[in-house]
Amino acid sequence: MASRPIERLLIANRGEIAVRIARTARRLGISPIGVHSAADRGAAHTRAMDRSVSLGGSAPAESYLRVDAVIAAALATGCDAVHPGYGFLAENPAAARAVEAAGLTWVGPTPEQIELLGDKIAAKRAAVAAGVPTTPVHTVDAGGPPPEGVSMPALVKAAAGGGGRGMRVVHRAEDLAGAIEAAGREALAAFGDPTVFIEPYIEHGRHIEVQIMGDSQGSVIHLGERDCSVQRRNQKVVEEAPAPGLDPTTRDALRSGAVALARHVGYRGAGTVEFLLGPDGTITFLEVNTRLQVEHPVTEAITGLDLVEMQLAVAAGQPLAFTQEDVRFDGHAIEARVVAEDPTSGWLPSTGRIDRFTIGDGVRVDAGVEAGSVVTTDYDSLLAKVIAHGPDRDTARRRLRAALRTSEVDGVRTNIDMLVALLDDDDFAAGRLDTGLLARSPDIVSGSRPTGDDLTAHLLAVVSSIESANRAADRHWGAIPSGWRNLRTRGTRMVLVEDGGSEPIEHRVEYEILTRAGCEDHWRVSLGDWPEPDERGALPADERRLVEFRRDATGGEADSEVVFVEVDGLARAVTVSGLDTSRMAVDATGRTRWNLAPRFVDHDTEMVGSGPVAPLPGTVIAVAVAAGQSVKADQVLMVVEAMKMEHQITAPTAGVVNEVRFAVGDRVDMGDLLVVLETGEAS
Repeated sequence: MASRPIERLLIANRGEIAVRIARTARRLGISPIGVHSAADRGAAHTRAMDRSVSLGGSAPAESYLRVDAVIAAALATGCDAVHPGYGFLAENPAAARAVEAAGLTWVGPTPEQIELLGDKIAAKRAAVAAGVPTTPVHTVDAGGPPPEGVSMPALVKAAAGGGGRGMRVVHRAEDLAGAIEAAGREALAAFGDPTVFIEPYIEHGRHIEVQIMGDSQGSVIHLGERDCSVQRRNQKVVEEAPAPGLDPTTRDALRSGAVALARHVGYRGAGTVEFLLGPDGTITFLEVNTRLQVEHPVTEAITGLDLVEMQLAVAAGQPLAFTQEDVRFDGHAIEARVVAEDPTSGWLPSTGRIDRFTIGDGVRVDAGVEAGSVVTTDYDSLLAKVIAHGPDRDTARRRLRAALRTSEVDGVRTNIDMLVALLDDDDFAAGRLDTGLLARSPDIVSGSRPTGDDLTAHLLAVVSSIESANRAADRHWGAIPSGWRNLRTRGTRMVLVEDGGSEPIEHRVEYEILTRAGCEDHWRVSLGDWPEPDERGALPADERRLVEFRRDATGGEADSEVVFVEVDGLARAVTVSGLDTSRMAVDATGRTRWNLAPRFVDHDTEMVGSGPVAPLPGTVIAVAVAAGQSVKADQVLMVVEAMKMEHQITAPTAGVVNEVRFAVGDRVDMGDLLVVLETGEAS
């Protein structure tokens, strides 16, 4: 392959990976050109480019997946090459061929390599031929019955694509047919190919992957391995490099196996060879991702190399600049994926406008959003990747934990509290990792939040912030002391509701401001349920906690302030942000979210309908029941796809279907009543 310099690069992607590729391109003197959908007009990644070309509609099929539109954008802007990032067109051999046919350079493996290794069944055969350890697979005939002789537990996987989509774990033989149907449907929607296969499922296994890089001259090297075992719904949550606790023999077998497979197929560019490591040390080859991985920054951190720079050099026809012996590994790195999902609600995706987006100090942040960005159901839920590097694993872990604890992301639900709890977990801290860690650890999933006096400090900071805002907004009575009345019987009362994860927690506060001098206040506060008179009008003994604290507020951003709260001689700096009745408090112990309870509550007098509602906007991809049908509790009624994931809508109780309100292909909004049920016992 002749050397062909790249001067202008079309980045055929969005979000954090588009921003990250543009950063390296600009450093190398290459002009980054972006593309965007109608929904992404003005998105963060468009402003990271020299120019950005509109691709049309909002959904991926109408924009980022349109090969013709991407190539037209590249040609119209005078680009030399196309970098697909990951997802979308990255593992599409037809896209790679079309790009090359248009006279452009494809930054990635050859179309033939993408086609061979993108088919997981063909990749298994290539691995066997290269001497890579793996397990046998069962092929599945389209529309036919499940194959016989499948041992349980089993894993149904899409032959194309990745990212955990089109994958189902099966523990009972009678569930195999349903898993094949669901995995095939999801694979068709995600990758355009419903083909699936079955392989043994290794319980309590570790997901280990090896980063490879090859050039067009036949040289192949590895850049070490990563542990990606911490997952939810078969999608990675936290990744780290190197993989902790591997014995030298196993580590060498993983690395040498990856290089052997890459050499066997003459691999060009960046790729990842993935393995499952059993508790008994058994190594099973899984697949090859023929692209840059989401978790590549941890490899960059421990090697000091820029993988995008290496990709661009190889695509331009240059040989690798060094040999395997030149690669050095330094310290440890851990990456956490910050996603717009609520772990306490079954990882339900969250949509909306991001009001605040600030990640703590001392870490690398690859983000595709900023304050003001809008998260929609058209794309996946990844907001940012936070990467910490240190001389050893524990230092990296603590640095990442500190940064996440002091992060402020508001406007959508995120998994940050869960990530902090994970980094605090004893098993994670000790490196005892496997793919089932989150599934068996409900305490991690429910998240880490301040408790005790740390929580009290947050509560007091929020109360004082709301009080201060109310006084500042009162043009008529703002000069009168807060809570003043001519017949004093009690202090000012406020009810704040803490977002406690799965269940909100109510906090009752009664306060009196004793002195006020400039920005500093001296308060007396009673915490807990306030005494209520009995039927004779007598008040019981006041058993609430009495706290005196001093508040000193300093400047912050436009909608925030730093409140210095001193309780029992211990001072804390708490950042409080938000407007109206909603606030977020953040300090070194973590974050809490609060809502001011309304004084009066409207009660619905009648129900509009009875039955399950849409948990978020999406598209109906399957309807499993019909009007008049009896159903059991937890029976699947409908399947809604949103943010590239399927969400099964189940019956909350046994009953009879009165009405199915949506059909396959219909769009639904959050809160839409999907199926009307008449409560009763199913036949």
